[in-house]
Amino acid sequence: MENTSGQGASAVVPSEIDRWNWGAFLLNWIWGIGNNTLIALLMFVPLVNMVMVIVLGIKGSAWAWRNKKWDSVEQFQRVQRSWAKWGLIVWVASIALGAAMIFGILSMMTSSEAYKLAVLRLETDERALAVIGKPLSTGFPMGQIHISGPNGQASLSFSVEGPNGKGMAYVEAAARLGQWDLLHLVLVPESSGHRIDLTNPSAPSPGRDDDGSRSS
Repeated sequence: MENTSGQGASAVVPSEIDRWNWGAFLLNWIWGIGNNTLIALLMFVPLVNMVMVIVLGIKGSAWAWRNKKWDSVEQFQRVQRSWAKWGLIVWVASIALGAAMIFGILSMMTSSEAYKLAVLRLETDERALAVIGKPLSTGFPMGQIHISGPNGQASLSFSVEGPNGKGMAYVEAAARLGQWDLLHLVLVPESSGHRIDLTNPSAPSPGRDDDGSRSS
């Protein structure tokens, strides 16, 4: 068959290459630049890009054949397999990097002093234990922590669960000269939805000393 590559929109596309193109699908606009298929730059148009990624997978091989001169069908197939391989590598690496970043952020949150102070207050405050119970467990904290030298601010929320019920804890904390303090701690039990302000420690129950033992 005559080599019709690079002859434009009217060029006949060999049937053996007119199929789904994984390189175009996975690398879209990067693949488009490398294959003289500049229509792939529509990936930068919001909403259009959601459709274009599929169109590139379906039409990419035909467009690349028509838009660029190739030595042979075999060379075209070899190059497109290389694009597909690198597209897969990029996507796997991106997913792994994203997972590592999320894990790093969650690790930073759970090891933060603001989170630890809030959990300690929940575990020792009788108002929290009355509606959540003990032992209690907490979910991963979400929110923001900003640290600048010895000072910092934290705004977090996380789930709380125990034998008596579930709830959400909302925390605001601040650090000054390296010392973290709770500014606000609110517990919202799932059962009632009422906000319980735990910012200040609860007083010991009547009939108990500060260490929790019953007085004589």
